[in-house]
Amino acid sequence: MAWYKDSKYISVNHHANFDKLHSPGDSPPDSGIFRCEGCGKEISHTKSSTLPPQNHHQHTATQGKIQWRMVVCAENDA
Repeated sequence: MAWYKDSKYISVNHHANFDKLHSPGDSPPDSGIFRCEGCGKEISHTKSSTLPPQNHHQHTATQGKIQWRMVVCAENDA
C-alpha cells in the first residue's frame, strides 16, 4: 500500500484512469505508483516508459495474471 506523510501534497481525484487495468509492457498515460492487482506489489512508473514485462515478478495460480492499476498519479503540469 502506498504511504504518505503530509496530506497537503495529496488530493482525491476520481478520474477514470484510476479504474483502468494495464498489462505488462503497456504504456499508461500517466506517471505515478502502480499496484499489481493479484499480489499487491507496487512500482513507480513514468509515462515515457512501459510497465515491467511479464517476467518482472511471478504469480501463483491463485494470484492470476499480472495487471497494474494506478493508485497515485504524479501531476506533471506543475
